[in-house]
Amino acid sequence: MFERNVYQEILKWKREYAPQYALFLKGARRVGKTTLAEKLGREEYRSYILVRFDQTGDDINRLFTDSLRGLDSLFNTLQFEYNTRLYPRESLIILDEIQLFPPARQALKTLLEDGRYDYVETGSLATITKKSKDILIPSEEYPLDVLPMDFEEY
Repeated sequence: MFERNVYQEILKWKREYAPQYALFLKGARRVGKTTLAEKLGREEYRSYILVRFDQTGDDINRLFTDSLRGLDSLFNTLQFEYNTRLYPRESLIILDEIQLFPPARQALKTLLEDGRYDYVETGSLATITKKSKDILIPSEEYPLDVLPMDFEEY
């Protein structure tokens, strides 16, 4: 895998801003947002879960709307569905293509207040603003633009 310059900023977020802020990797399609998030999960955490909103069904989506009062149920279901154990303060939950299910973005305020895990959101710029117009966007986001690889990285 190519070493991306933006990865140092991602590590800065982990050191200085997690767990109070979710990292929001935003950028054009196919620039490596999900790849960077998974690299972070593999290298810096004991475990991680990748929730891909381009592939989830109603059962997973409902967790982010109906289970916010019982977070134990939400986390237990995620562990079961993704066959991955979550460890408090040692696990990362990646909410990939979050623009496809804006209520999950709104749920971050509650999830961050809980403080058990760190969160990374990824989203393509083209549809983030349009699809998020009817939700309360959390102020607890650390936005980071992911650009295409530059000459130095390549």
